[in-house]
Amino acid sequence: MKVRESIFSGSWYPGNPAECEKEIKSFLKEYPTKTIAQRALTGGIVPHAGWYFSGSIACNVIHCLKDEKPPDVFVIFGMHLHARSPSYIMTDGAWGTPFGAIEIETSLAGELVKQFTFHIETAENFTQDNTIELQLPFIKYFFGDTKIVPIGVPPTQKSLEIGTAVADISRRLGLRVKVIGSTDLTHYGMNYGFVSHGSGPAALDWVRNENDRRVIEAMLAMDPDKVISEALANRNACCSGAAATAIAAAKRLGAGKAETIAYATSYDKSPGDSFVGYAGIVF
Repeated sequence: MKVRESIFSGSWYPGNPAECEKEIKSFLKEYPTKTIAQRALTGGIVPHAGWYFSGSIACNVIHCLKDEKPPDVFVIFGMHLHARSPSYIMTDGAWGTPFGAIEIETSLAGELVKQFTFHIETAENFTQDNTIELQLPFIKYFFGDTKIVPIGVPPTQKSLEIGTAVADISRRLGLRVKVIGSTDLTHYGMNYGFVSHGSGPAALDWVRNENDRRVIEAMLAMDPDKVISEALANRNACCSGAAATAIAAAKRLGAGKAETIAYATSYDKSPGDSFVGYAGIVF
């Protein structure tokens, strides 16, 4: 089986299993998730910055998805795409992590490519993008041999159709599935060419309590169309297609409620005039 190399291990997150496990155990102490969602969960929204900045949020979201029986497959929606981008998918092989490779769920992926047009990625030919890879060590650590289908989705209506199809096809194939959407929130400051509210404490307050809050509220309302329109209008999610498609899939799978696990910004770890917002949500 051909294995896609992990590009960001050793830089954005540790490159060996012992260090990864050490960080994961530390992350699990950071958020009191035992009171979150005392019910079966379908999926969630995770950030994808380096683990130093947002790994604890992503880790705790994925940990919350554990229940009595592990899923057969995790469908991970991600990639930094614009509305004119194609959709992307891996249909076979595996993806490497410090804990070992995760296999692709070929039956679900194969059915999706029959129904939709995708740019097919392979172990040898793929886009270097952090949104999905940063989640894989958490999935491998908590869920062992569970397989994945990694999908890149632009912020379009067609992506939402892919999300509902994931639910329908999984049900038809008898697969137990969890879905996650990978997105960071507002990228603010000169580093990102976004300085509409100046700099300093007032700008940080606006990002935290207004701009990020609007897209988080759309996610909590489980309104995928609103997530996309909000992000396109206000630049408060870098991968709104991924978040919206995960919500569409989760709703089709029966999820009806969303809860926030955590919110933070990169300013919390590294204060400055340029910073990024992160949210962890489960549904």
